[in-house]
Amino acid sequence: MTQRSPEVPGAHLDEAVLRDRLIDTAVRLIEVPSPTGDAGAVATCLAEILRADGFEVERPAGGHPAAPAVTVRLDSRRPGRTLQFDGHLDTVHLRFVPPRVADGLITGSGAADMKGGVAAAVEALRALRDVDALSAGAVFFVAHDLHEAPWGLGQQLNSMISAGLHGNAVLIPEPKHDELPIAGRGAATWRVTFRRQGAAVHEVMRPRDEPSVISAGAKFVAALETLGEELALKRHEIAGSETVFVGQVHSGEIYNQYPQECWLEGTRRWLPESEERSVERAFRDLVATTAAGSGTSAEVAWSTVRGAFALDIHDPLVTCFQAAYAAHAGRPLATGAKPFVDDGNSFWALAGIPAITHGPKAGGQHTVNEWVSIDDLVRVAQLYARIAVAYCQGNSA
Repeated sequence: MTQRSPEVPGAHLDEAVLRDRLIDTAVRLIEVPSPTGDAGAVATCLAEILRADGFEVERPAGGHPAAPAVTVRLDSRRPGRTLQFDGHLDTVHLRFVPPRVADGLITGSGAADMKGGVAAAVEALRALRDVDALSAGAVFFVAHDLHEAPWGLGQQLNSMISAGLHGNAVLIPEPKHDELPIAGRGAATWRVTFRRQGAAVHEVMRPRDEPSVISAGAKFVAALETLGEELALKRHEIAGSETVFVGQVHSGEIYNQYPQECWLEGTRRWLPESEERSVERAFRDLVATTAAGSGTSAEVAWSTVRGAFALDIHDPLVTCFQAAYAAHAGRPLATGAKPFVDDGNSFWALAGIPAITHGPKAGGQHTVNEWVSIDDLVRVAQLYARIAVAYCQGNSA
C-alpha cells in the first residue's frame, strides 16, 4: 500500500515568516563573539531576544555552566509528536568578523556556521506561534555551545540528550541544502606518541641499542596504509567507505638530533554498521603491536567527535520533510551522504532519534569569509514551520 503524504500547510504560514525580523535576529547573534567554550554571552543574547518575543525560556546547563543552553517549548497542549529545532551558537577559533548585510547576504563570524540557521529556526518558531499553527504536539527549540571540534566535542548537547531533554525527531539548520543526508560516518581524532627511555642527543652520540622513535612512527604509517586498504573494501552504498588518515607527523627539534619521541595525529571514520568501541580497540591494538615491534612505548589519545549516522527514509520525519520541501520546490529533495559529522550523528548514535540536517545556502564555513543567503534563510524558516505542523500532528507512539 502506498504511504500517503502528510498534509502541508499553505501560504498563511509562509507569510508569518518576517524577513526583516529574521535578519535582525541573525545580525544580533553574529554581533556577539562566541568561540567554542565561550558562547555564554551570545546564549544570553538569544535568551533575551526570545523572552522579548514572549517565549518562556529555560537555561539548562548541560554540564557547561559557563554557557547554559537556551530552550523554548511551543506546546499545542494536545497529544502529538515533539519536533526539535537544534542549533549551536559557538564558532571556530578564528579572527572575529562583525556582521554585514549587503547584496542579499549576511556575512560575519558564524553567519554560515550556524547563527544564520539558528535565526531561521527562531523565525519558524515565531511564525508557528503567531498564527497558532500547531494543531497537536510541540516544538522544542534548543541552542547550545561546545559543538566545534577540537575545542568542543558535543558534550553539552550529549548531556541534555542523556537527560531526556530532546524531541521525538530533530531538524538541524546546518548549511547543507542540496541533498537530504540519510547516512554518514562516525569520526574520531587520534594522537599517537612513540617514546624511548634515553635522552635526546646529537645523532653521532646516540646509543646503538636505543630504539628509533622515528622508525616506530614510519612503521605505524605503513601499518595505517595497510589498514586503509582493508577499510576501503568495506563500503556503504550511501556513506562510502571507512577510512584512517594521518595528517601530522612530528619528531625532534633539529635535523641532527636523535629524538626521544615521535607523535602522529589523524582521523578514523567508520560506517553506521560498525561499533565504535570495536573500532577504537582495533586501533589501539595496532599501536601496541607497532610499539612492541619497535622497542618503544606508546600512548594513544582517542577523541570521538560524533558517532555514525543513519536515517530511515520511511520515518515520519523524512516523509513530512519531503512533502513540505516538494510543496515549495515542486519535487522531493535528492538523498545522499552526510560528508561531515554534526549533532544529527549524536542524536542517532546516543538515543536512536532521527535527525535531518538541512539549512540555508551558505559558504565560508571555518574561515573568516562566512556568508549566508537571506532568501534561503527565509525559505528554511518557512520549511521548518511547515514540517512542524505536519510532523507534530502524528502519534508519538
